[in-house]
Amino acid sequence: MPILIRPATRADVPGILTIYNDAVLNTTASWDYEPSTLDARLAWYDEHVACNFPVFVADHDGQIVGWSAFGKFRAKIGYQFSVENSVYVAADQRGQGIGKLLIPPLIDAARERRLHVIIAGVEASNTVSIRLHAHFGFEEVARFKQVGYKFGRWLDLIFMQRILEPEA
Repeated sequence: MPILIRPATRADVPGILTIYNDAVLNTTASWDYEPSTLDARLAWYDEHVACNFPVFVADHDGQIVGWSAFGKFRAKIGYQFSVENSVYVAADQRGQGIGKLLIPPLIDAARERRLHVIIAGVEASNTVSIRLHAHFGFEEVARFKQVGYKFGRWLDLIFMQRILEPEA
């Protein structure tokens, strides 16, 4: 069956949690050290819904194999037209193009909400995520050296952004 990209429901949160926790434990895509709980991820989902921020899932025959979302970039009112995205793919599904399916709905949702900028914070050695975002017109705009620490090493953070053109 083909992979279906669709808005997430609360019932998808356990699948989202599984993918996120694997990234926490095994990658530098998340700089959390400890796995999240179902209650915490449900609260995250509920907050996204309440704030009209989208969460999408990649559904392969009823199994969640990836997800994407965006949320506030920063809390101050002046940042209200900028959001930061997240894209995660299940470890055993990476390299199959799922990330490329999960970003376009975020761009469309940002345009629908009349947002101006989508920002991606990417650990500098994550060349797959950097290439993925570049494919969709994100450009590197900042590099913060050694601002994170995980797995016994300092991590650099790259900010990439895509300025959204108004729709014709």
